[in-house]
Amino acid sequence: MRFDLSEHDHESLRNAIAAIPIPDDGEDLPVVQVDGVKGQHAAMMRLDHPVRIEAEGDLGDFAFAHHAQATVRLTGSVGNGVGEGMRSGTIGIRGNAGVGPGAAMRGGTLAIYGSVGDRCGAAMRGGEIFIRGDAGDHIGIGALGGTIVIGGNAGRWIGNAQSDVSIFIRGSAESLAEGVTEAPLRKREQLRLGLLLINASIRGDASEFRRIVPDAKLHAEQAQQGEVVPNWR
Repeated sequence: MRFDLSEHDHESLRNAIAAIPIPDDGEDLPVVQVDGVKGQHAAMMRLDHPVRIEAEGDLGDFAFAHHAQATVRLTGSVGNGVGEGMRSGTIGIRGNAGVGPGAAMRGGTLAIYGSVGDRCGAAMRGGEIFIRGDAGDHIGIGALGGTIVIGGNAGRWIGNAQSDVSIFIRGSAESLAEGVTEAPLRKREQLRLGLLLINASIRGDASEFRRIVPDAKLHAEQAQQGEVVPNWR
């Protein structure tokens, strides 16, 4: 099934996709080819239907914001706010992204196979963000949950100490936020990260990554206090 984004407004395209019948067994989901991708802003926002969407070309700001259920593969780059507020599903961007990818997301998987700007995963509550390349400043600022994996290098102030997001990085960070530190992966985290990398189709050995954690949390782990719930923040 094919649609041309240049011939639809956002609501009509969303409604057309939502009308596609889904097999009762939930397997072999319908494939939707979206043409006419030419830098539009707010493209394919609020998708909430279990289909596979394939598109080629660049998009503007807030692509696939408030996304749910659908599996997306875009060959191209996007602007700011890709996947903002997403709840479930998968978004794969085979290009670069601007500021705030995955901001305020609550679930699902956002994988970007290039590099991203500042504030990746800002205020996220859950879900997983994978960046194959580099990321800018303030990664995970204000985040309360979820996982962020950076395959390249990061900018300044990574790992806001008030966050409870899991941050893993393979390259180097220009600077860490006050009150956080780098730590090697523990065995269970290495196994978990390895599975996440496989699921996101990102090459790499989990042992090459390090964690970014608050100092107090690391000290509690080293004191063998087990899982820390109370007051490490």
